[in-house]
Amino acid sequence: MNESSLQNQIDAARAYETLFVPALFGQWAPKVADAARTQPGHRALDVGTGTGILARAIAARVGSTGRVAGVDPSAGMLAVAGQLAPAVEWREGVGESLPFADRSFDAVVSQFALMFFDDRPQALREMLRVLTPGGRMAVAVWDSLESMPAYASEVALLERMAGRHAADALRAPFVLGNRTILAALFSEAGVGEFDITTHEGTAQFPGIRTMVEADLRGWLPVMGITLTEDVIERTLQDAEQSLGSYAAADGRVAFHLSAHIAIAAKPRHVAPCAA
Repeated sequence: MNESSLQNQIDAARAYETLFVPALFGQWAPKVADAARTQPGHRALDVGTGTGILARAIAARVGSTGRVAGVDPSAGMLAVAGQLAPAVEWREGVGESLPFADRSFDAVVSQFALMFFDDRPQALREMLRVLTPGGRMAVAVWDSLESMPAYASEVALLERMAGRHAADALRAPFVLGNRTILAALFSEAGVGEFDITTHEGTAQFPGIRTMVEADLRGWLPVMGITLTEDVIERTLQDAEQSLGSYAAADGRVAFHLSAHIAIAAKPRHVAPCAA
């Protein structure tokens, strides 16, 4: 990767951390950490860590006697993560081939990343592989797009103003929102017993323009889509009207979010094969 490409990744990662973590992602990190039952002294791995919001939350829980690692394929995301939490072990890699030995972690977590793995069942198998017997895995994915009308409206806006590829990039985070599909994925991966719970949250942005601009300048570049300034400005202008119903009288935007957290524990003992 050349220096210019890396800098573009870092710029997108900084926008992601500045815009999305406070508006969307920060509130979920404690929920996922609770689901994984992280404790002082635990060794924990965050898969698809991004800029590390979940890894940072867990590092505060496991303390100086614990160990936290975060894995992500984006060098830009990891560069920002390393600046924010240098004590965490940041590793470049993919979920389908985790760069760690078997039974290395007491907890393996992943927050809003499973949707983007090329081979989701293999990624789940890898999470189980690096878990210690009795360790817990907690994986969060967004609920369906239909359950979040504000984003469904924004997808329609993007399709109209920027085309299908841009709209699909915003649809992508919601592709595992159907609980039946999510459960089938865990079963396909060979996860024995697991539980899926749905949790409620709230998105909060200073205004419609900030909300949409976060996606145009922060999310779409992460997904490899860069729009021209002309398209961005026309989309932002249209958003004020087409998404106006989600803004309060003071201009602030707050709307319902929901996500599923799938939880599994690795068996402590494997039953012997029948003769």
